[in-house]
Amino acid sequence: MNKYENSAAAGRLSVHTGVWALAVTAFAIGVAEFIVVGVLPAISHDLGVSLARAGSLVGLYALALAVGTPVTVLALARFPRKPVLLTLVAIFLLGNLLSALSTNFNSLLLGRIVTAIMHGSFFAIGATVAASLAPKGQASKAIAAMFAGLTLAMVIGVPLGSMLGNSYGWRLPFYAVVVLAALAWLATAYWLPSVSTPESGKLSTQLSALVHPAILAMMAITAMGFGASFASFAYITPILINITGFTPTTASALLMVFGVATLIGNLAGGRVTASLGWQIALARMFVLLAIVLAALAFLLPYRIPVIALLFAWGAIAFGMSPGFQTGMLATAERYTPRAQDFASALNISAFNLGIALGESLGGVMVARGDIGLTPWAGVAVVMLGLLPLWWLSRRTPAVQVGEQPQQA
Repeated sequence: MNKYENSAAAGRLSVHTGVWALAVTAFAIGVAEFIVVGVLPAISHDLGVSLARAGSLVGLYALALAVGTPVTVLALARFPRKPVLLTLVAIFLLGNLLSALSTNFNSLLLGRIVTAIMHGSFFAIGATVAASLAPKGQASKAIAAMFAGLTLAMVIGVPLGSMLGNSYGWRLPFYAVVVLAALAWLATAYWLPSVSTPESGKLSTQLSALVHPAILAMMAITAMGFGASFASFAYITPILINITGFTPTTASALLMVFGVATLIGNLAGGRVTASLGWQIALARMFVLLAIVLAALAFLLPYRIPVIALLFAWGAIAFGMSPGFQTGMLATAERYTPRAQDFASALNISAFNLGIALGESLGGVMVARGDIGLTPWAGVAVVMLGLLPLWWLSRRTPAVQVGEQPQQA
C-alpha cells in the first residue's frame, strides 16, 4: 500500500489513518501513565501501604520506562512493525488488567512496570512508523498527531479517570484503560497498513547509537528541554494554592487549562517544526520557555498573570515534543541509520530522565523551603540545553526526516 493512500484529511496537512490509530493508543497510554497521581490516596488506603510507598508507583514507572524501553526496542528491531505494535498494545492491555485486578501492592507494581515498558516501546517504534506514513518533509506533523493522543489524555482522560476513581474505587480507571486498549488494538489492526521493516544492523551496530556523540547530544537536548518544566510542574498544585492563593478546586481547574495548552502546543509545535526545521524551532522554544518560567517566578503572587502564563507554559513545553522526536529521527538517520528505532527508544528514555531530573531539582528546593524559586531551576536547565543544541546544529544540516542525507 502506498503511504499516501487512505488519507484521513485533506488540505495542506494530510494525516494517514494509521497515524490516528497510533493516536488512539497514545490516548490510552496517557491515561494509564498519569491516572495513578489522581488516585494515590485511594490506593494507599485500600492496599494498606503508606502514601510514600504508593507514590513510588509513579517514580518506578518512569524508571522502568527509561531502562526497559531501549532493551525492548532492541530485541524487536528485526520484526515487522505492525505485528510488533499489535503485540505491544495487547501486552499493555494485560498490564492494566493486572493492575485493575491487583489485591496487593506488589502485583499492582508489576502491572505498572509491564505497562511502562510497553508504553515506551510503543512510542519509540510508533514515532518511526508515523514518520514513514507522512509525506516527505511532514514527519513532524505526523508525530505531533500521534502525540496529540497523549496530550488529549491529560485534558480529558486523566481528570475524568481521577473523578471516577475517587468516587467509585481506584480500580475503575484501570478497567477503563483496558477497554481503551482493546479499542486501540482494533484501530491499529484495521487502520494501520503493513509498513516495511527498517533495515537494522547487528547488535553492536544498534548499541553504537548509545555512545555516538550526536545521539547523546540529542538525548541531552530532550532531557533538559522537556525536564526543565518539571522542577515546578511536579509541585504546581501547592504552588498555586500556597503562593498564588487559589483554592484547591480552582487549582485543579487550572491544571485542565494547562492540559488544553499542551494539546494546542503539541499540534502547533509540529507545524512550526515542519516549517522552520527542528533545530531553529527548538532553539526558539527553549528561549521562550526560559522567558515564561522567569516571568512565572516573578509573578506567582498575582492570579491573572499566572493563569495566562500557565497556558503559555503548557503550549511551549509540549510544543517541543515533535521537535525532540523529529530531531532524534533526523540525527539517527544521518549518523546511525541502522539503529533508528533504538535511537528513538533512547529519546523516549531521555524524556523520562528529564522528568526525573526536573523533579529532583525541584524537590531539593522544596525541601529547603524555596518552592517559589523552582521556576528558576527550570530556567537554568533549559538554557543549559541550548549548549548541546548549538553543538549538534553545527554538525547536522537542517534536513527533514526522510531526505536521506549523506552520512558524515
